[in-house]
Amino acid sequence: MPARPRTVTAVATALVLGLTAGPLAVPAVAASSTPPRTATAATVTTGPDAGALRAALAGLPDADATAALVRVGGTDGRWLGSGGVHDLASGRAADPDALFRAGSTTKVVTAAVVLQLAAEGRVDLGAPAQRYLPGLLSPAFKPVSVRQLLNHTSGIQAGDGFGDSFADAYAHRFDTLTPRQVVASAVAKGPEFCPGKRQHYLNINYTILGMLIEKVTGHSYASEAARRVLRPAGMLHTYFPGTDPRIRGPHNFGYQAVKRADGTTEFVDVTEWNQADRWAAGDMISTTADLERLTTHLFRGDLVPEPQLKEMFTVPSRIDGATMSAGLERFEYGGRVYWLKSGGRYGYTAVMAATRDLSRTLVYSVNATDAKGEEMNPVALRIAMAALK
Repeated sequence: MPARPRTVTAVATALVLGLTAGPLAVPAVAASSTPPRTATAATVTTGPDAGALRAALAGLPDADATAALVRVGGTDGRWLGSGGVHDLASGRAADPDALFRAGSTTKVVTAAVVLQLAAEGRVDLGAPAQRYLPGLLSPAFKPVSVRQLLNHTSGIQAGDGFGDSFADAYAHRFDTLTPRQVVASAVAKGPEFCPGKRQHYLNINYTILGMLIEKVTGHSYASEAARRVLRPAGMLHTYFPGTDPRIRGPHNFGYQAVKRADGTTEFVDVTEWNQADRWAAGDMISTTADLERLTTHLFRGDLVPEPQLKEMFTVPSRIDGATMSAGLERFEYGGRVYWLKSGGRYGYTAVMAATRDLSRTLVYSVNATDAKGEEMNPVALRIAMAALK
């Protein structure tokens, strides 16, 4: 398939200018203009701040995002809302039930599968990954335990992609880079640090865990993930696309903001993209409802037995600054501790988060125009602060 750029130049220019010069050229459909579905009035009074959540979605699309889908739940109340547009060309309202690229929330599923295998006695979390994948890592690597892959303390360096810039990656968006190629490039670099001495969050850890799952079970990663996690959790709309660049089913378009030489901005359509290299670390396609189901079933202990489930709520105790556990991350805000996982692919950023007792849950998908940027997307930040306070 040819790597041809698809842009929405005229609409994008009007969108950016509209931020300072008056009404947007593309109609904005925010949660405040169409009242979101909410829980009963009695519940809402002590639950999520509906006004703050509506305000967080107001004004979409803007320079930071073209759409956003939000689900806030838990025992203390519920709020559902959406804002923005399905695509910039038509300007029609965003589909609130849309599929999207869920990015690294895939790691939660991968971790759950590995922990199930540990519960079955088929994987020893303290044993070297080299036992299950002989020859994958070179002799330069000391023994790396399965647990160290799960909590990103392995010391294995990042694998190579199709370049470091958006332009490089975009030019190859329909090409296939296999997980084995990614791992080979990482191994060739040698270790970054001695296993267990630091925590460095990298996709490579979960790419190797995907290989471990296949080696131990004799089945593909996607089939094991679906059988062990997706179906039991009721995630009927979630799937792994493999080398297919499309999002199969209703979805809102994703865009990347790109600066031109003349200083103007164009919004490049990045909806279609081959994510094969992300695999067990981040190629899942899902919905906010499905990620909410995953959160609820996982935290309740429906998917992973309790002894192994503790791994998901335990960060390494002897590593300064460690926040990552097996598949999740610890985050404290407003006097509450949340366990979350974020994910970002070009055009899309997502989060699933909850308190351990499920008194508050949050799932969102934001069609961010710089989803791989170093800073948190401003729209996503507004949603998180409104939902978790």
